[in-house]
This record gives sequence, C-alpha cells and structure tokens, in this order.
Amino acid sequence: MGTYELVEGKARAAKKAAAKLAVISTAVKNKALLAMAQALLDNQEEILKANAEDMENASAKGMRTSMLDRLKLTVARIEGMADGLRQVAGLPDPVGNVVGGNTLANGLTITKIRVPLGVIGIIYEARPNVTADAAGLCLKSGNTVILKGGSEAMESNKAIARVLAHAAETNGMPEGCIQFVDTADRQAVSDLIHMNGLVDVVIPRGGAGLIKMVVMNATVPVIETGSGVCHTFVDASADVEMAVNIAYNAKVQRPSVCNAMETLLVHKDIVERFMPAMLAKYAEAGVEIRGDERVQSMDAAVVPATDEDWSTEYGDLRLSVKIVDSLEEAMEHIAKYSTGHSECIVTQDYANAQVFQKTVDAAAVYVNASTRFTDGNEFGFGAEIGISTQKLHARGPMALPELTSTKYLVNGNGQVRG
Repeated sequence: MGTYELVEGKARAAKKAAAKLAVISTAVKNKALLAMAQALLDNQEEILKANAEDMENASAKGMRTSMLDRLKLTVARIEGMADGLRQVAGLPDPVGNVVGGNTLANGLTITKIRVPLGVIGIIYEARPNVTADAAGLCLKSGNTVILKGGSEAMESNKAIARVLAHAAETNGMPEGCIQFVDTADRQAVSDLIHMNGLVDVVIPRGGAGLIKMVVMNATVPVIETGSGVCHTFVDASADVEMAVNIAYNAKVQRPSVCNAMETLLVHKDIVERFMPAMLAKYAEAGVEIRGDERVQSMDAAVVPATDEDWSTEYGDLRLSVKIVDSLEEAMEHIAKYSTGHSECIVTQDYANAQVFQKTVDAAAVYVNASTRFTDGNEFGFGAEIGISTQKLHARGPMALPELTSTKYLVNGNGQVRG
C-alpha cells in the first residue's frame, strides 16, 4: 500500500467518525477522556519501552540535546500527559455554545453557535506528548484527529495513539476518531495536506522548516502555529534585578520550546548596570552568547552575531544579544526579525510600556514578565493545541474554542423573501 492509500484510508475513517462525534454528549466525551488518561498510566511500561527505542535511535543519529529532551518520556511526563487529559475533561465543552444572535423585524430568529471543525490533521515533530494533547483537545471539541508525528518519535507515538484510541472507542467514542499515520515516509505529510474534502484543517507544530513547508504547499486550510524568535528588551529604566531574572528565565528555564527567548535587546543606558550580572549568570548556565560588537567588547567568550542569528530559533542554550540606542531601535529590530509569537519589554517607564504593547505586532506582548508564560495552561485555558501566530481564525494559545467553527441556526414561521 502506498502512502496516499494509507493516508486516504485513515482520512475516510476519520471523516465517518466525525459525523458521529459531532453530536456526542459532553458527558460521554468526558468519560472517554478520563479513561484515556487512566490508560496512559496503566500502559506506561509499554509506552516507556517504545520511547527508549526512539531515544536510542535518535542518540545514534546525533540528535542534539535539546531535541532529545523533547523526545524523552518519563513516568512523571506520562503522568503529566494523563493529567492534561483530565484537565481537558474538566473544561467547558465549547460545542453548542451560543456566541450571538438576534430576532429580525420579519420574525426570523438567528442564533450563532459553536460547532466542531470536523477532521483535524496534526503534523508535528519529536514531541510524543503532543499525541495525547492533540487527541484530547480534538475529541473534547467534537473533532476527529489524524496524527502525523515525526519519525524520531515513531514508536512512542504509535504506542500512545494505540492506547488512547482503544480507551476512547471502548468508552463511547466512535470507531476511527483517533487516527495515527504510522509511516516515516515524508510523502505522507504531502498526502495529508492535500486531502481536500476529507480533512477540514491541518495544524503544523514544530520548527520553522516544517511549518513553512505545510503553509506553502497545503491545499487543505492551515492554522499556522509559530516558530518562536522571541525577544526581551531591557529598557533604560528597567529594574536590574527584575530584568536579570526575567531574561534568565526566558532563555534557560526550558530553552527547547517556542516561547523561550532567542534575542535579548539591551538599552545602551543600562548596559553597565545590567550586562555584567546577566553575562555572569548566563555563563553559569552554559549559555553561548552571540553578540554585536558592543557585546563582544564585554566578554571574550561572546561569538560574533551574524544577520542569520537574529532570525534563528535556536531551541537550545544559545542567545543573540544586541545593544540598542533607543526604544524605537528595539521595536524596529523586533519588527524585522520577530515571528509574531511573544515579545517582552522590561521597564519602569509606563509610557514606554504602553508604546511597546501598542506598537509591537505579536500574539502576546509582555511588560515585565517572561515570555515563557505564552501557553494555554498558563493563560488559564487548559491544554492547548499550539500557539497561532497568524491573524485569521485564531491567534495566540489555541484552546478548545479555537478548535471550533460556527454556524447559524435560523428559525421562522413561514417567512419568504420579497
């Protein structure tokens, strides 16, 4: 069987299941989600064994440390996946929610409600936890899901998807509601993003290369989740201790994720008070600094930054640092290199904070807080499907409401249009 036939078969099964899932009650969906959470815990030995195989293969191929961290599963991480499913079960069901409506002069009543998108294709890389997150969020929002994970996590994803699908289908969900594309052939991605009429939307999660490929080539509608070239600007008036803590957290706390900072911008008037402490703290954490000429003059260990560095999502303990002469220069740099994910200013100047938040174009714009908070759970939405950096349909952390569309219910008593 070729990849097209494989993907088409899964898409047809998901489409068939979607019609049934769309009308399933919240109670049944929640029961299934809780069963899926328990199934992960009951089958963790099988999942960890599969993950160990993936880890061994990835290490042999020289996968970098930050990516190995994304791939690795532990008992605690499986418990976290199960907890995520339980949280989704506890969240309000968006399907059927009334979001607007009115009664016209002719007596027609119009009600706008949320409805599932239908069949959602999720394309992602070496993060097996996405398998559980995506399945849970899609099912709660009434959507079936086709999962296409990266080859690096193939065995982990197969095990997780198998466990979740069995638990869901034996607890009231329609057969075929969770589909996993179990081939490492990259052609399967191309096939999935061209399944018009069977797949309603695809959501890519991963690096800039994957996202760009899907956006540029898909004929199925795409919700673009963002690579994160995130910036922190330390303004002249910043509290130095606060700035050091925020800039350290944004880079070091978990450097492999999309909301980690990749470029630090520092106002020239605070350099002498801020940079020595900041560079020392980064050195302790093993962060490689790539800086402009002024940053290089402060520390011999600083690597000269290239133009490519300013637009790179490192995903590890590397950081670009630039000294700027003004707030305007910082915002110009961000406008040029930002991916529209998350941007931050650290300042005690209220006017500068207001200008920054109004001017900077991103899904999340922070004042005096780490960009690491751009996350559905941290925002109080529960688990998320990804961070959308586009402006149509959804922007920022995409939780349950963002996985629905709307339709109008129109009720009359014989009206005809004149």
